[in-house]
Amino acid sequence: MSSLNRREILKLTRNGLIVAGVSASIPLFAQNAAPRKGGTLVYANCSTNRRGGDASNSKHPYYMIDLITRTAYNALTWIDENLQVQAELATGWTPADDSLAVWDFTLREGVQFHNGREMTAKDVVSSFEYHRQKTGFAAQIKGSEATGKYKVRFFLKEGNAEFPFVVAEYDQMIMPEASLDTIGLSGIGTGPFKIVSVDPQRRMVLTRNESYWKKGLPYLDRIEVVNREGQMEAAINGFRSKQFDAVLNIDPRQIAQLEKEAETELISASSGDQAIIILPKHAGSPFSDKRVRQAFSLAVDRDAIVRVAYGSAAGWVGNDSHLVAADANFSPRQSKRDVVRAKQLLAQAGYPNGITLPTMYYAPQWPEMGRVFQILQQTVKDAGIVLPIEERPSDGYLKFRQGEEDVSKGNWHKFAYTAVGPRNPGISLFRMRPSNNESGYWSGSGADTYMKLYSLAMVTRDSAKRKALYAEMQAIVQDDVPALLPAGRKNTLVKRTNVNNLKNHPQHWSIRWDEVWKS
Repeated sequence: MSSLNRREILKLTRNGLIVAGVSASIPLFAQNAAPRKGGTLVYANCSTNRRGGDASNSKHPYYMIDLITRTAYNALTWIDENLQVQAELATGWTPADDSLAVWDFTLREGVQFHNGREMTAKDVVSSFEYHRQKTGFAAQIKGSEATGKYKVRFFLKEGNAEFPFVVAEYDQMIMPEASLDTIGLSGIGTGPFKIVSVDPQRRMVLTRNESYWKKGLPYLDRIEVVNREGQMEAAINGFRSKQFDAVLNIDPRQIAQLEKEAETELISASSGDQAIIILPKHAGSPFSDKRVRQAFSLAVDRDAIVRVAYGSAAGWVGNDSHLVAADANFSPRQSKRDVVRAKQLLAQAGYPNGITLPTMYYAPQWPEMGRVFQILQQTVKDAGIVLPIEERPSDGYLKFRQGEEDVSKGNWHKFAYTAVGPRNPGISLFRMRPSNNESGYWSGSGADTYMKLYSLAMVTRDSAKRKALYAEMQAIVQDDVPALLPAGRKNTLVKRTNVNNLKNHPQHWSIRWDEVWKS
């Protein structure tokens, strides 16, 4: 092999003459080559975007086809592949006082929107006036003000030591100043590519932004995004027929087959989304009894889910908190699977002969979801737990599972699944708050203590002290089990070997495309 030059290797690869295993070395040549400008990259995304827009709003960052908003937009900060916060449109930030409830951000100067106008603090203030009224992540912001042309001050409802992570979210993009009714609808951002056309929820076409603030980037002329939600087979067939240069968020069980194919490279992130099973605690629900929740958690064979549904290299065992195993703050479960103890708890709760749970609902948000819940269903049988499961269509699923928060209306939130992505502890652990549907509207002494620890953590500057508080919070949810988070996936993408510098990301919405190039 060492006697072949790069051109000969690529020729053999195109002709299908390089065998499995050898082709995996080809990216090393590309990595040593100088990036090349030009070309079109077409990728398919197999994840679900339930916020997909229509003809009126599909250029808006909230409603883009796959929420990978950094093709066209930027935020003040960016979360990197190691889940650490990095500068993007902001160059620096600092709390204004010890309360951690006031934050000052300094903006990057000379950044142009796609329409040629310079981004200033007025655009940031206008964008966050919209975000704080429209999204949960920004609801903690009371307001913001421009303190200079390139300086913005944020006023929070409460202190938040990890606020710089919040402004990196996919729905916190910076848009040109406009009214609340029109902001973002033009599709104009500061990102590496400009939106050319949209077929809502199906396809988006973008071209290079020649005035991008990162000089010399992007490399590609054009990106086309294709939605293949729930169409894994079609996406993989499209990749094999060279319709697509890459497919994002593939079924992890496809890895063993695809890694043998020529001109193919698979890239896994350190983590990814995980399944949260919401345990409703309204009157009459068996999950109102902590012992039933504990029994359910102990009966699940989490290792089997990882092994069978994902493969050990593409999944990880959850700990019933929203944190992912790749997070430095993650605390592994102390309690292993214990069927005997699960049976004892059910007997104490009044179910000596086992229990038939209500139907658990799920949508095929990820390709492997059917396998995950079949394994879960089978393993809890060992403890005498009968678990009916039912797949629901993705369309309308969110409204179906959430029901009404006002229980007097009789439309209970469901015993159901949803996917949650990896975020910093300040965001992830807040998702188990009693007022959130994902906790099943958890209450009691455990919930009260959990929220007191959270409030203390958010005003604690020292990261090591925060980590200790986060560990206490995780211990509480592992014991009280407000929700079940048994296992997670490592996001995996497949790409051609001539696609260079495409990095996968635990947050699939945070993938950046400005440094990707084709050889």
